Amino acid sequence: MSDAAIDPRSLRAPPKRPIRLSWSDERVRAIVWQVLVVGVIGFILWWLWSNTVHNLEVRRIATGFGFLGREAGLPIAEHVIDYSPTDTYFRALLVGLLNTLKVAVIGIVLATILGTLIGVARLSKNWLLAKLAAVYVEVIRDLPLLLQLLFWYAILQGLPGPRQALHPAAGVFLSNRGLKLPWIEWQDAHSFALLACLLGAVITWLYRRAVLARQMQDGQPRRVWPVALGLMLVLPIGVWFAAGAPWAVDWPELRGFNFRGGLTVSPEYFALLLGLVMYTAGFIAEIVRAGILAVPQGQWEAAQALGLHPGQVLRQIVLPQALRVIVPPMTSQYLNITKNSSLAVAIGYQDIVSIANTTLNQTGQAIEGIAIIMLVYLSISLSISLFMNWYNARIALVER
Repeated sequence: MSDAAIDPRSLRAPPKRPIRLSWSDERVRAIVWQVLVVGVIGFILWWLWSNTVHNLEVRRIATGFGFLGREAGLPIAEHVIDYSPTDTYFRALLVGLLNTLKVAVIGIVLATILGTLIGVARLSKNWLLAKLAAVYVEVIRDLPLLLQLLFWYAILQGLPGPRQALHPAAGVFLSNRGLKLPWIEWQDAHSFALLACLLGAVITWLYRRAVLARQMQDGQPRRVWPVALGLMLVLPIGVWFAAGAPWAVDWPELRGFNFRGGLTVSPEYFALLLGLVMYTAGFIAEIVRAGILAVPQGQWEAAQALGLHPGQVLRQIVLPQALRVIVPPMTSQYLNITKNSSLAVAIGYQDIVSIANTTLNQTGQAIEGIAIIMLVYLSISLSISLFMNWYNARIALVER
């Protein structure tokens, strides 16, 4: 091999060919096809827009979102914030949005817990437990979700009335009017205590990160639980006392033909939440099982050789590694449980879809109503995706 120096001029890229206005030139063909496709899409969009505007003018339907400020006159049985039929359509849609979030957030938490337990149970060495978990997964995933919602709603509607309500525990009643639970009369002092608890959790998380960083520097372990106990328990209780929050519990009581007091979980919400949680948990269980099986068997053997209990191995060694496999497909299930909540209209639960449908029927603003529904689900889905992508990037392995 020659040791002569290579002339840098010989490494230059060859000169570009000029574009010839000929169909045989692939660059000309690419430009023509792109212009043609953009033109066709633009024509379709223009035609749809002009056709829509013409039909609205013929039917004398006003466009825009001005109807949101008009009185709704729409009764909503279940609402998180104060609402009356004299409120505006905007507040009615806001109530529907909060009802959707109430189902989605609580459903995601419960489905994650139930799905994880079933996924771990499928890998249990107990033959009966593993088979029962397998049967649950196969049966639940093979039945349509809408059928399951109707099944649970029919079961709840078939329960006895309030006078013959099931009474499984103190203050807990289950009837065809829903589930009654003991509760407290929520006041501003309770909100202040809750905010103090959330603030304490954030500060505890930041303190834990700082402690771990210092431990990596000097190797000295430091306790976090005393700070967590003070910030997440003592601080909220102090705020509770300072704000004068009452300690009295509101117990449900049978008065006349129905219960009074306590917290009411309507049959529609209960059936929707139960159906969504049980259905989605079947898919999450398989994701969790696959993530655990993806961890090499040597990790189990090494941990057992160190004398760790199987529960400790699962919690501290296997599951943290399995999360890198579990989190990406889990995002899809969280999106599914949010979008599947739109089936609430089938059992009479008034979520954003139900209220928007009633709104567009009353006002005739079909395009705006559909646009609101699309915007709501798009915003929720993007928020879930962004959070899960951030979490997935945070737990990803970092090569050194």
